[in-house]
Amino acid sequence: MIIVERIWANNPLRNYHYLVACSESGEALAIDPLDWQACLQQAQAHGWRITQILNTHEHHDHIGGNDALVRATGARVLAHADAAARIGGVDRGLRAGDVVRVGHSAELECLDTPGHTMAHLCALAHADAPALFSGDTLFNAGVGNCRGGGDPETLFRTCSALLARLAPDTRLYPGHDYLLNNLGFTLHIEPDNAEAAARRELARTRNGLEAPLLTLADELRLNTFFRLAEPTVIEGLRTRFPTLSVKPNHREVFLALRQLRNSW
Repeated sequence: MIIVERIWANNPLRNYHYLVACSESGEALAIDPLDWQACLQQAQAHGWRITQILNTHEHHDHIGGNDALVRATGARVLAHADAAARIGGVDRGLRAGDVVRVGHSAELECLDTPGHTMAHLCALAHADAPALFSGDTLFNAGVGNCRGGGDPETLFRTCSALLARLAPDTRLYPGHDYLLNNLGFTLHIEPDNAEAAARRELARTRNGLEAPLLTLADELRLNTFFRLAEPTVIEGLRTRFPTLSVKPNHREVFLALRQLRNSW
């Protein structure tokens, strides 16, 4: 049985960290443990041993706790093979299709998901209720930016591939709590999205730790970047990008949304 502990840093960047634990052995994997002390405290409170660290990508707000957590636990560091030199101290470079095992009962499949950075991975847990640890590729109601070494065209292809692969009941575990702002962007483009409006009102009263877990099915209703054929989305974009074609393809809509979100 796979166990997931979500840890909210409550810092200016609103980071999420995760512990993935094996119920049989007590071994745990820490994902992007910037606040390494919070991760260690949570693991100790559950009687778990952190034996591995997984970084989704090389940005400091995801790797900044590595060294201290390694010193405290002796954990091995795992990351995308193409980001290993920039991260430093990586014990295992990962490629698409590699499997990360935690104890006896937890397995994560590595997905190559470039776009936010060009060496980014997501981790997919195959379980009765599948789970995706999406780093900064996919957020609740949004997607990552590309300003820190990424590429919007590549991000579009990655998001399209994730949509094609993931089951609707896949739970999403992103790298940050940006739900409130992302829902605001959805409503900026799609003001008649009643569910997004209701979710935003709830999000105003909850911190990142209290935020609900969303699934891919939720994202298909809330995430503008996954609603590329919606007439309201297209019309909203055409008022801001007059050169956008009357019947744009998904790529055109995604790239226009990403450009608009950069300055929104």
